[in-house]
Amino acid sequence: MFNLSRKVVLVTGATRGIGKGTAITLAKNGAIVYFTGRTEKEFQGAVNLGGSLQTTEQEIARVGGTGYGIKCDHKDDMQTKMAVDRIISEQGKIDILVNNVWGGYEYFNDGTDFWNENGFWTAPISRFDNMYESGVRAHYVTTVYTVPTMIKQKNGLIINLSYWSAERNDMGVAYGMAKSATNKMTETMAYELKKHHISVVTIYPGLVRTESVIKATDFFDLAYSESTEFVGLAISALATDLNVLKKSGTKQIAAQIALDYGYKDIDGKQPIPLNKTNCQ
Repeated sequence: MFNLSRKVVLVTGATRGIGKGTAITLAKNGAIVYFTGRTEKEFQGAVNLGGSLQTTEQEIARVGGTGYGIKCDHKDDMQTKMAVDRIISEQGKIDILVNNVWGGYEYFNDGTDFWNENGFWTAPISRFDNMYESGVRAHYVTTVYTVPTMIKQKNGLIINLSYWSAERNDMGVAYGMAKSATNKMTETMAYELKKHHISVVTIYPGLVRTESVIKATDFFDLAYSESTEFVGLAISALATDLNVLKKSGTKQIAAQIALDYGYKDIDGKQPIPLNKTNCQ
């Protein structure tokens, strides 16, 4: 459907969830995909969820794609720089950066269940730190190291994953702050990079059937949920749009991108674009 051959991509945080699905989809569409993560083998990560660099690499190979896992803790700037430098050394360029890595889901083992909390003051402060250090800050730092190469190329696409919590007041203080910061980062980066023909776009997924969501199905209505590969299709659509620079600095809804570009999810369904009143 989308031809990304010869495109070089970096997807951060791709051992599971949206990152993993995105890496698989972009590779399936012909891109050379590098992806980062901390978990090398199954069930050896910080959370009790499946997913690893090894498994993502194997699944990319299974669909006939090219993918390389890089062990990287994005709290360590030097590890981030080394990952970016490796890609540039081996491929000479980076066409697409997907800032997906996210540390906020460690609430599964940080000593408290988020659904039993009564306010931000009852949550561990470490969760705030994880959302910023392994989320917002990691996105910023990875972009800082990637942009000089994109400027030399005179083109590039940067995708920042965000969510509707930036628009609402009832999805957690730290979560809302982190995603609002991501949105502002997109807007200001887009302003500075437009003259270099580099597009920066925020994507809002809907409810995605990630490992963590499946684990908590009692709390979610999956009727209109999206596959973990759906965001990858949205990124593929934007990456092949010759006029994508016009969308730079904007917030795009994954399901609306599908309607705009005329494709469906991998299960043949057409997810409904959510808004700030009907998202979960």
